[in-house]
Amino acid sequence: MNAWIEKQRYIIDFTISSLLRRKVKNLGLLALYTLIVFILASTMFFTYSIKREAKLILQGSPEIVVQKIVAGRHDLLPVAYLDQIKAIRGVAEVEPRLWGYYYDSLVQANYTLLVPSKAVDSNASKARTTVVVDPNDPHAADVNKPLYEYDGAPPEPNTIVIGNGVARMREIGAGDFMPFMSFDGQIMNLRVAGVLSAESELVSADLLLVNGEDFRKLFGIAAEFVTDAVVTVKNPSEVATVAEKIKKKLHSSRPIVRDEILRTYDSIFNWRGGMMIVVFSAAVLAFVIFAWDKASGLSAGERREIGILKAVGWETSDVILMKFWEGAMVSLTAFFSGVILAYIHVFFLGSAVFEPALKGWSALYPQFALTPFVNAEQLTTLFFLTVVPYTVATIVPTWRAATIDPDSAMRHTGE
Repeated sequence: MNAWIEKQRYIIDFTISSLLRRKVKNLGLLALYTLIVFILASTMFFTYSIKREAKLILQGSPEIVVQKIVAGRHDLLPVAYLDQIKAIRGVAEVEPRLWGYYYDSLVQANYTLLVPSKAVDSNASKARTTVVVDPNDPHAADVNKPLYEYDGAPPEPNTIVIGNGVARMREIGAGDFMPFMSFDGQIMNLRVAGVLSAESELVSADLLLVNGEDFRKLFGIAAEFVTDAVVTVKNPSEVATVAEKIKKKLHSSRPIVRDEILRTYDSIFNWRGGMMIVVFSAAVLAFVIFAWDKASGLSAGERREIGILKAVGWETSDVILMKFWEGAMVSLTAFFSGVILAYIHVFFLGSAVFEPALKGWSALYPQFALTPFVNAEQLTTLFFLTVVPYTVATIVPTWRAATIDPDSAMRHTGE
């Protein structure tokens, strides 16, 4: 056993000296290799982490959201529907909601305006708000709008609570006034009563909490309509059954269950991660071409080196083992360097390179730090995509060169 370990040590020492003799070529290879691993790892780390964040947040979303559909589009829900939904067996509670989008031409950004659910009822003094995006709404592709929970007194009339992203973009804070143009062209100046915590910016960057009366005045919504309704089910295992009953009773409605929302966001981030891979496919293709060229044969200098090693007594297995260690050193160095750089890039530098594509197309981007999330599945996938192909590519041509006569190899390379 000791003899085998000693032999490996000598082979590794020779391999390192061989790599250093061709350091310019190997440094260029290492830089390209590291770049490829960095791109793949950054995309994977960001996608997995933000999917995990969204999943944790959406676990607290409503069990069922009921919308009214007209001509395939989301329409206002009549308040009369609420009593019909309450009468369905298995329904524990039904809450009306008021929320919508407002385009601010000054900063060219869309805001999400929301009335805390209980505030739709004038008798409530506290509010717990949950916003669930319509999976078919064009804004659903923006990570800014999954869910936000607000526990506290509803905003007073003519006041507003704004998200940290809005405060930053508009350069305003508590006590300032924010103008809105209502549906009839009138200007509404709402005083900023507070700014939502920066820690919640992932989901509240563009969120504005308003009073129910101000919301209806701004959009011209009559008292007998709400945006949609949230349904709580007595038995969680009967969510799908209750949703089906709602659809049968109210044919113009569309019940959206929590699992559908989770699948929607999962698909969104999978699509965005795939999009980034396609964008950088040119770099990946360059690496594939290089690996194929590496597998197709060795350079004249490498063939001569193998011939000399065979002439001085090296076995074919020793030569192959040397090239295996050479490929393993280069690939593992690139792998760990790329993974470490990707980790720093995503979790400490805010994924600056990929941020616009992965966070969304909105002009109002949230500023947040992702919780580091790296598991064995991600690292294993990266390893088999990058390390294994290159290591194998170095062994195949080496075996072919090591099986020919040493004298022939040296005479051939010397011609």
